[in-house]
Amino acid sequence: MSVVRIAAWNLLRSGVLAPLRGVDEEARRYALDARDRGLLRTLVGTELRRRGTLRALVRNLARRQPKPELSTHLHLAFVQLLFLDKIPDHAAVSEAVDAVRHTLGGSKATLVNAILRETIRRRTQGTTGDPRRDFVGRDLSWPEPLFHDPVVHPYLWAEDALSIPGALAKRWGKRLGDERAFALGETFLAEPPLSLRVVRGEAPEVAGELSELGVETRVSGHPRVLVATGGDVRTVTESAPFAEGRITVQGETALAAAELGRAAEGERVLDLCSAPGGKAVVHAGAGAHVVAVDRDPRRLERLQETVARLGLSDRVEPFVSDGTAALPPGTFDLVFVDAPCTNTGTLGARPAARWRFGPRNLRELGERKSRLLREAAARVRPGGRLVGRSCSLED
Repeated sequence: MSVVRIAAWNLLRSGVLAPLRGVDEEARRYALDARDRGLLRTLVGTELRRRGTLRALVRNLARRQPKPELSTHLHLAFVQLLFLDKIPDHAAVSEAVDAVRHTLGGSKATLVNAILRETIRRRTQGTTGDPRRDFVGRDLSWPEPLFHDPVVHPYLWAEDALSIPGALAKRWGKRLGDERAFALGETFLAEPPLSLRVVRGEAPEVAGELSELGVETRVSGHPRVLVATGGDVRTVTESAPFAEGRITVQGETALAAAELGRAAEGERVLDLCSAPGGKAVVHAGAGAHVVAVDRDPRRLERLQETVARLGLSDRVEPFVSDGTAALPPGTFDLVFVDAPCTNTGTLGARPAARWRFGPRNLRELGERKSRLLREAAARVRPGGRLVGRSCSLED
């Protein structure tokens, strides 16, 4: 039985809003090594990024719509057969069948075995030029139409082929035009490369150290941000530059947003929705004292780990709260707000967000963001600064 497959199945059927956040905990639960932890993350992330296509395959191959727990097993097997290249077909089928037998019983395992063998038989190497049959971003096609016709139902096609929910694709189409909307959706089928901020030292020297470990990088638009073009996350997080606090995981846009606050030596900074702490350590690194507020104690623990690794614990004060009611008004030089949002601008990195999007989600997040911004504004001293950040296309 594939323990990795069971762990992925557990995460995806757990009902949590962001299954990728649970990868490390699930990996510890099953004592997975670095290689298997990476596979677990890939399986979960690809299922989320390709879920619309995986659902279309289930509709095409199953006589009746399976229950969610069986559909999830099928989705994970389809991921291995159609979107990953390092696992042989026979191993992928065997692992899927064993996992289903272990969790759902022998009769379901027989059904899954038949569906997966039919999948292997019907998939076709090469593309056809027919958007109803071709797998976007892969050199594979299906022998008959698998997706909706993009001419007749463009947004249903986007949900099938690009795994962008139809309602979201329609919003983008009205604002950007269908061609740009679909191009945007296609970019979100892939996980973005890992970005690393050089905290201490020079970027070329750090790049050289990482290269010796098999992690190739390039300098991004920001001179202190390296983008990994080869290697894996685990190698980075176990490297000397990371352990010694000379690099940390942070993207160019997040760093640029934090730098907009212009935190300075001796200032008091309030960082709302602060975890996992990327912006807080930028403020603290500039010499400010930071009150880092987040409502999730576990995420604040991650922030404290990062702060300690970078040697900034004496400048960052963690504070568990869903707001600022316990903090005195008008006393902070800078208040930074990175309020929860729909994450529709970062669906490659946060793929689960696409499946949460809807009118209620949009309304509730908007109301919370407005409340936090009002509270934040009240905590800024006269002449101070308020900076807000969003990674949503829908606010």
